[in-house]
Amino acid sequence: MIRYIVAFLLFVHGMIHILGFAKAFSIGEIPQLTKHISKSIGILWFLTMVLFAITTIFFLYKKDYWWAFGIAALVLSQILIIVSWQDAKYGTIANLIILPAILIGFFSWNFRSSYQKDVNENLLNNSAVKKIVTEKDLQKLPPVVQKYLRYTNVVNKEGVSNFKVIFNGEMRGKDKKWFTFKSEQYNFTDAPTRLFFMDAIMKKLPFAGYHRYREGKASMTIKLISQYPIVDLKNDELNRAETVTYFNDLCLMAPGALIDDRIQWGTSDSSSAIAMFTTNGISISAVLYFNEKGQLINFVSDDRYDTSGGQPVRHRFSTPVKEYKNVNGINVVSYGEAIWHYPEGDFVYGKFYLESIQYNLKSK
Repeated sequence: MIRYIVAFLLFVHGMIHILGFAKAFSIGEIPQLTKHISKSIGILWFLTMVLFAITTIFFLYKKDYWWAFGIAALVLSQILIIVSWQDAKYGTIANLIILPAILIGFFSWNFRSSYQKDVNENLLNNSAVKKIVTEKDLQKLPPVVQKYLRYTNVVNKEGVSNFKVIFNGEMRGKDKKWFTFKSEQYNFTDAPTRLFFMDAIMKKLPFAGYHRYREGKASMTIKLISQYPIVDLKNDELNRAETVTYFNDLCLMAPGALIDDRIQWGTSDSSSAIAMFTTNGISISAVLYFNEKGQLINFVSDDRYDTSGGQPVRHRFSTPVKEYKNVNGINVVSYGEAIWHYPEGDFVYGKFYLESIQYNLKSK
């Protein structure tokens, strides 16, 4: 709703500038403007209208640089208002109302640019073509995991070097209300990397978060209106936690990547398998649970740390999933939850709805 209100204000305020153009070229009676406006200035009024129109369109379509056109429109608008101050001075109020939205757009672009830079660098260095996954490759896996890979339909398809996932969903902190979010992430398998960027609204305020996991090092930064840091974490516990999260992503979103020598398989039966994943000197383990169809239905690990209370505390972590769907020939889960298993009871802190997933991208 807020997005459409901002778009409406941008559009209406922009259209008002047509009056200056009409006055300069004597197009009808414009009683609101009593002072003479030259044709050259009139063209600037028209240009301002066009800039606001472009800003509105780019804003609605979520283009990265919409704010740049907005700044140009605001500056030109204010100059024209000063030139015609007696008739147009109240336009300054509209500009001041619009200014915060444009500044937030700039802050968002500026914060997100570090994520985009990391994505581009990893895509540039991740051009190797993965070999086709064969039945022979599956033989090193426990039977229940083999069944899962067959169900997901990854056999006889190219292995996974990277994947991009977009989620919509809800999250909450302990004893907090739910807030909505939209996330975009890139995972890379050759050199385990997870780049996760999230935009959210909490208490009617926008904020953004960037989780970066690369070379066994993790960081988490959350900023109010993408400008003011409220969380900035880097520690060994987060490194381990994000290794669990990275492996969780592989299991749920890229089953073809489970044919990997960094994964050691332990005890298994017809409905579960224990896996240990090692990378950059960090080893984590998880238990994978499957149903009779061969679908992975839960991932449980005791190696993830909860940092919501300020001090990292290890708790059991699980991600029950359901509602598989076919995406470009691969059967992949479309809904999942993130749960902390506290001593006092289970706490669902995240709900994830898959919007899209792409594999083996060459460029952004």
